[in-house]
Amino acid sequence: MVTLGIDAHKRTHTVVAVDDLGRQLGQRTTTATTSDEHLAMLRWAARFGDDRTWAVEDCRHLSRRLEADLLAAGERIVRVPPKLMAQSRDSARTYGKSDPIDALAVARAALRHPDLPAAELDGPSRELRLLVDHREDLVAERTRCINRLRWHLHELDPAWDPPARSLTRYSNLDAVDARLAEHDGPVARIAREIADDIRRVTIRERALAREIDRLTRQLAPTLLALPGVGPLCAAKILAETADVRRFKSKDAFARHNGTAPQPVWSSNRERHRLSRSGNRQINTAIHRVAVTQMRVHDDAKTYLDRRRTLGNTNTEALRALKRRLSDVIYRALLADASPLEHGVLQAAA
Repeated sequence: MVTLGIDAHKRTHTVVAVDDLGRQLGQRTTTATTSDEHLAMLRWAARFGDDRTWAVEDCRHLSRRLEADLLAAGERIVRVPPKLMAQSRDSARTYGKSDPIDALAVARAALRHPDLPAAELDGPSRELRLLVDHREDLVAERTRCINRLRWHLHELDPAWDPPARSLTRYSNLDAVDARLAEHDGPVARIAREIADDIRRVTIRERALAREIDRLTRQLAPTLLALPGVGPLCAAKILAETADVRRFKSKDAFARHNGTAPQPVWSSNRERHRLSRSGNRQINTAIHRVAVTQMRVHDDAKTYLDRRRTLGNTNTEALRALKRRLSDVIYRALLADASPLEHGVLQAAA
């Protein structure tokens, strides 16, 4: 079998073919990243036989079009995490860093790790992630505008300080416009323009939130039924997970989202510390769910009390709850990913 490692870039892709022992058989660099060039790369790879696997560094913003073209042609693709590629490159006898060196490292990393996830065409979670990311960009832009507006309001009247988190409401923006109408000069004019920008961004953000809500209720009804999981939180988990079926177990999912504890031995006592690896976006969403359940969910309160009784600190008990929630979320995502159950739920809706 031949493994073809690809180092993907915005304008070129470099592919290196290796045999089962990792020996280089050939290399090629495309002159563009179009479908025609991808098909030419496929014709070049045909010289090594039909038994081949493509290994692509997992940078989907650069390789998404390439993966789509290869999958449409019936090719098998695995995704190599950049960390594994870097380890393979550092352990090689070659020096320096170049596209062929990186492509060779990708291919050899795929040979060393035969259980890497296979690439698939983007599903509905891709659309959801685009919407979630765009909404977060709008929220960040609105926050920046609100901070600028507050400085201008302070300059106009130091005693004028709207309450925190109040400038996203239309009624408060109307009140700001009315107060600014009493002032002249460039500061007041700029403040009025910023207030108008905040209003426009808020309208777009709320429309996106409603669209995300509708799509999430279609894709993840089981996840939304969990206590403490709201539409935006569920959308973030679903979008970042992509397809939960790519994880072989609940433990692999916990490792991916950073809730799996790391053992630390001190003398003859074993303890666990916080894992700072994994997808921090999913980890943050699970943390929000845990904090909410601490306040409103009786089962979570009972579990935390039991952990404290066993000698855990409040922080350790919260980490244990997050690890347990990871398993619950994993099962909910699996239920929503089931074609049969998903079809029944859509019919019931």
